[in-house]
Amino acid sequence: MEAVPSRCLFLLFLSTCKLFPEAAAEVQAPSDGPGTQEPVRLADVQAAMEFIAAAEVAVIGFFQDLEVPAVSLIHSVVQNFQDVSFGISTASEVLAHYNITGNTISLFRLVDNKQLDLKGEDIESMDATKLSRFIESNNLHLVTEYNVITAIGLFNSMIPIHLLLIMNKASSEFEENLHRFQEAAKLFQGRILFILVDSGVKQNEKAISFFKLKMSELPALAIYQTLDDKWDTLPITEVLIEQVQNFCDGFLKGKGLVSMKLQVKQVEVFIPLSSVL
Repeated sequence: MEAVPSRCLFLLFLSTCKLFPEAAAEVQAPSDGPGTQEPVRLADVQAAMEFIAAAEVAVIGFFQDLEVPAVSLIHSVVQNFQDVSFGISTASEVLAHYNITGNTISLFRLVDNKQLDLKGEDIESMDATKLSRFIESNNLHLVTEYNVITAIGLFNSMIPIHLLLIMNKASSEFEENLHRFQEAAKLFQGRILFILVDSGVKQNEKAISFFKLKMSELPALAIYQTLDDKWDTLPITEVLIEQVQNFCDGFLKGKGLVSMKLQVKQVEVFIPLSSVL
């Protein structure tokens, strides 16, 4: 059998560690608790464009009319995602603008300018739990916190380079460092996915060990390219925007490729690609 090229060795590593099967269990059914968020009615193309541009993640229900069951489906999950903007449109010009030909629920991501569509039979067979799972697994922001759910969306993204900030969220310096990391993310929007890995979460230890980092070397930056499985790390004391920019620029220009190839070779011995063929 001919070998299939690896799209992402890190993803194989996580799969080998059996992290992904836990994902379904972590998606909870919608709660009935109080909330104030409601879907915004989008009457024209301009309103829809502004709505999407103003949100890092937006979910819009495009419907022929408001009597379809999927309308209430959207209402049932709105309160579970306070960091996602929800909208509904029945305007024919809006549906045409976004190439919608039937009842569709679409998720729009600012980070990689992506539109993900749930159409027809997908919607008809969907309940609130399944819709929540779809949103949660594709809920990518300028900085996305890594967990077994968001990992699915991260590695389904068309952006092949990921930069991880590996840091304990319980540390007193965390909020300030996260803010600077978010500012740096804006400089590489559409080119690099910025990811936060909480080193205080025991479940994340396997992901951290992939980069051969010890807890004594944290916090650290780790950059990873999914197309050819090259990566590099940089232990830091704090996040500095210029430092992040230089680290990313150096990787994009191919600096350190020899050492990274050696590291990848070692990892390939640990996780042979033949194991997934």
